[in-house]
Amino acid sequence: ALEPLSVGLAIGVASALTGYLSHPNFYCSYVECCPSAGHRINATALREQLDERLFGQHLAKEVVLRAVTGFSHNPSPKKPLTLSLHGWAGTGKNFLSQLLARHVHPAGLRSKFVHLFLATLHFPHPQQLQLYQEQLQSWIRGNVSACPYSVFIFDEMDKMHQGLIDAIKPFLDYYEQVDGVSYRKAIFIFLSNAGGDLINKAALDFWTSGKDREEIQLKDLEHVLSVGVFNNKNSGLWHSSLIDRNLIDYFVPFLPLEHKHVKMCIRAEMKARGHAVDEKVVEAVADEMTYFPKEAKIYSDKGCKTVQAKLDIHEDI
Repeated sequence: ALEPLSVGLAIGVASALTGYLSHPNFYCSYVECCPSAGHRINATALREQLDERLFGQHLAKEVVLRAVTGFSHNPSPKKPLTLSLHGWAGTGKNFLSQLLARHVHPAGLRSKFVHLFLATLHFPHPQQLQLYQEQLQSWIRGNVSACPYSVFIFDEMDKMHQGLIDAIKPFLDYYEQVDGVSYRKAIFIFLSNAGGDLINKAALDFWTSGKDREEIQLKDLEHVLSVGVFNNKNSGLWHSSLIDRNLIDYFVPFLPLEHKHVKMCIRAEMKARGHAVDEKVVEAVADEMTYFPKEAKIYSDKGCKTVQAKLDIHEDI
C-alpha cells in the first residue's frame, strides 16, 4: 500500500505538471494562439522594416503607422480598423499589408488568424453573388468569434463584383456587437489598382510644377481618391455603402515609383538573397524597366513588380 505522503506528493506533482502544461505561455509556444487582450503593435519595429523595404511611399508609411499605432494602443476602439490601399501594381500595397499582418500575427499569411481573399479566385462567378455574400459573412463571423484580432485582406478589389463587399458593412460599422460578436479589434485591408491613374496624375502634376514628391500630403489625394473610387464601376467599391457611410478609415495612396526607387528595390532584393550589391547590375536591371510618360520616362509602369524576375536573368548570366 502507498503511504499517504507518497500519494499526496504524486497528486501534487501531477497537478503542478498539468497546470504548467496547460499554462497559456507554454501552450502558445507550440500552438498559435490569438493575441491576448491589450496586445500592441511594435511601432518602432514596424517603422524600421518599412524604411528598409518600402521605397518612395512617404504617405503610405506615415498614414499606416499612425493609424495602426493609434488603433492598437486604443483599449476600446469604436470600430475595426479599415484601410483601403490604392495604386498601380508593384508600388508596395501587398508588401505593406503582409508586413502589417505579421506584426499582428507573427506567422503572417500562414497564420490561421490572417485571411486573404482574392477576387478572381474566391469570387469568380457574378451569378453567385448572393452565395458569396452569405459565405463571406459566415467566414468573418466565425473567425472573429475565434479571435477578435483577426486580419482580413481583400486583394484585387478592382476585380470584385459590384455590391459584394457591401455584405461586410455591418462588421465595419460602429456597433458594439453584431449577434453577440464584437468586431472592433479586427483589421480589414482592401488592395486595389483603382484610383492609380488619379494618384499618378497628382504625382506628375507635382513633378511638373517643380515640387518634391515628399511635399504631397494625404489631403491632396484622399478626397479625390475616395470620390474617384466611389464613382468607378471597376473599383469594387462603386457606390459602396462602405464609402457612403464613411466606414473606411483611410484611403492610402501609393505613388508611382521613380527610377531611383526601382534601384532601391533591386539593391534590397540583392541583399535579401545574401549577395553583395553590384551597381552595374542594379543599373542594368533598372534600365530594362519601362517608364512613363513616354517623353519624360519618370515613373516605372510596373513599379518593382518584375525586379525579382529580371534580377534572376542577370544572376544566371
